[in-house]
Amino acid sequence: MASPQLKPTQMSDLLDQPARAILASFQSRVLSPVDYMSALISRVEASEPHVAALWNFRPEQALEQARASESRWAKGAPLGPLDGMPVTVKELIATKGDPIPLGTAAVPLVPATQNAPIADRLIEDGAIIFAKTTCPDYGMLSSGLSTFHALSRNPWDVTQNPGGSSAGAASAAAAGYGPLHIGTDIGGSVRLPAGWTGLFGFKPSLGRVPIDPYYTGRCAGPMTPSVADSALLMHSISRADTRDATSLPYEALDYDIAAADVSGMTLGLMMDAGCGIDPDPEVRAAVLQAAKDFEKRGAKIVPIGPVLTRTMLDGLDVAWRARFWGMMESLPQENHARILPYILEWAREGGNASPVAVAQGYEQTFAMRKTTVAAFDGIDAILSPVNPNVSYPADWASPTNDPQKPFEHIAFTMPWNMGEQPACSINCGFSRSGMPIGLQIVAPRFADTTVFALARAYEQWRGPITNWPRFDTAL
Repeated sequence: MASPQLKPTQMSDLLDQPARAILASFQSRVLSPVDYMSALISRVEASEPHVAALWNFRPEQALEQARASESRWAKGAPLGPLDGMPVTVKELIATKGDPIPLGTAAVPLVPATQNAPIADRLIEDGAIIFAKTTCPDYGMLSSGLSTFHALSRNPWDVTQNPGGSSAGAASAAAAGYGPLHIGTDIGGSVRLPAGWTGLFGFKPSLGRVPIDPYYTGRCAGPMTPSVADSALLMHSISRADTRDATSLPYEALDYDIAAADVSGMTLGLMMDAGCGIDPDPEVRAAVLQAAKDFEKRGAKIVPIGPVLTRTMLDGLDVAWRARFWGMMESLPQENHARILPYILEWAREGGNASPVAVAQGYEQTFAMRKTTVAAFDGIDAILSPVNPNVSYPADWASPTNDPQKPFEHIAFTMPWNMGEQPACSINCGFSRSGMPIGLQIVAPRFADTTVFALARAYEQWRGPITNWPRFDTAL
């Protein structure tokens, strides 16, 4: 049964509804997955010339899958809790039959032989992966700049950067390509772009969401307009998969946990990252105001020092440069010219580093594990900025645009990857220029639901974002 004849403006409004409301409409047959997907396709086609968030956008295939979902709902036999719901996954997340270009024109396009764990879980639950989202070369920039993909832009101001490396996911979610999107994060690549685009972005405890390939600090997590949308995704993507040797034993956690009662909680407030870019005054003011909101409701706010040092950040830089130069050296020499020059210059210096320097650099990941764990002594959770700066030009490779200073902007986010703690970005205000500002909430290792409870509480106090940027006003 198709949905009643809805006016174009009604369909546009539906696209901005939370995922559970849409799924309930599928179940009651008030709305057809086909009609919803058709409206989404129209929005994407109107918006993509502005934001360039997607790769492998396949509308005809998506409509075919929506028709199959419609039939299942009509029979009362959905595949799972996400049946018919559109979702995007970052290009780095394998989908069978599709190549994984890693955001760069330098690598051969070889079709993946199987889905990554996340893609399998989504498909098992009936979700429709209607497109993949862009990332920069090798996923190693906080930018939408890529030699393979079109330049992804921030929907709030298309002259500005969405951040990265989950650039396309951030652009897609902020532009309203449905509520469900998934990125990856090894130093902030979910939280940073979520902060710059007003989203809720969640980095789980390492191993909570099985991934393949896995690596020190590498996680995947949802990027959505609301906390509830991310909770819905976590129920699916956190299910077990043996391909991730770093994965945690599966727990059916309550990501839909009620908003935290913060009275009596002790929250650390970290306004100094220890190195890197100092927070912009507008960022600082927004985060301090958020801390006051927690304090007003009974939390004890305790200023705490940084968990990161210059030695730690520079050491990791050396280790990562060497790792990626090793990947690039396996390519034919002529392919090096196809790599983004910023990334090539950055990685090449890793080839000149001594084995001792590389080993010492990697050891800094364990130094960060020690300091991040110690930061929670007597502390229930930590508040901090996500991004130190408000925004930067769309065609810059990073906030510094300097390959010799590549990680100055990740000092608030990256340590929690190495320490394996769960962390999120949630919007806590806007700059005078109209750009979103992110608040980071970090909880002790394995306390993923604490992040959700605190974020849900803050989201309720803050209220919904009602001015999301849209390019389909004629829809």
